Amino acid sequence: MTRILGWDVGGAHLKAALAEDDRILRVWQEKTPLWQGLDHLEAGLGRILAEIDATSIDRHAVTMTGELSDVFASRREGVETLSRLFAERLSGDVSLYGGGAGLLSPGDARSHADEIASANWHASAALAAASIEEAVFLDMGSTTTDILPVSGGKVANLGASDNGRLVSGELVYQGYTRTPLMAVASTAAFAGRLVPVMNELFATMADVQRITGVLDEGDDLYPAADGEEKTLEASRRRLARMIGLDAEDGTDGAWEWLAHGFAEAQLRKVHDAVLLVLSREDISEDAPVVVAGTGRPVLKRLAARLDRGVVDFPDLFDCPAELRDAVCRAAPAAALAVLAGQAG
Repeated sequence: MTRILGWDVGGAHLKAALAEDDRILRVWQEKTPLWQGLDHLEAGLGRILAEIDATSIDRHAVTMTGELSDVFASRREGVETLSRLFAERLSGDVSLYGGGAGLLSPGDARSHADEIASANWHASAALAAASIEEAVFLDMGSTTTDILPVSGGKVANLGASDNGRLVSGELVYQGYTRTPLMAVASTAAFAGRLVPVMNELFATMADVQRITGVLDEGDDLYPAADGEEKTLEASRRRLARMIGLDAEDGTDGAWEWLAHGFAEAQLRKVHDAVLLVLSREDISEDAPVVVAGTGRPVLKRLAARLDRGVVDFPDLFDCPAELRDAVCRAAPAAALAVLAGQAG
């Protein structure tokens, strides 16, 4: 049996998943605000490694999006720096995931920086494509949503780079918790009027999910926009500020309806992007939606609107019931651990 540790190095979180052949054994997620310095990433990496018997790991496979962080002068510098850091800290066989280029050695970081940069989406979608001939793969994380058609058992992506994926609609900057509400809607309906939304970081989608009652607090690792408590009352207060009011200026029900309005606005943005992607691919109407990420509640609502069945990401491989939510949060890390094991 082969034990593979898959790593997904994000700008906000470091995630890891341990697989033995096709079975996921354990998942980790650490808050690592890379924009505040590499020391946060190194500390998170150290915490995970402290819980692992390094001698039991046959191979490490690493993917990343953290190279986008403005702590680096360029994405290429980010890829090279992060690749070097993990090659030095991880013992044994270490590979970097290069999307369509497959698994690469750390020495390839400079020559294959474009392929390695932000390739984590490809790992998750590739695992889906290995199991399902035709599907729509959706992954909503804390900050972004990936939209990939699967056709003929292959990932039918049009874009490869972040820029290309933004243009194609395959990458949407709408996330389940960290997205500021000013990036979700410019106006909001309140008390029978359409009110402009303030361009201020007063509240995030975590407040919306909390008020509407769908948030698992384990999915919201970062401080609230104002640094205050993560309670219903505090979330209502932050939400009210988005339209120039205080929580006392409305009922609890009024703030819940306002939150639902922001949730709907975000869902429409993702829905529009899915329709754009589907408009160019001949995906049959009975092809399911594969959902992953912390934003599965949003994606399942979207699947219902698309009138398609739903496949949960953990259904694609051997995953214990108690790890299903964790695997969804760390889908690229889990996918990479399984794919690297299959690659031999």
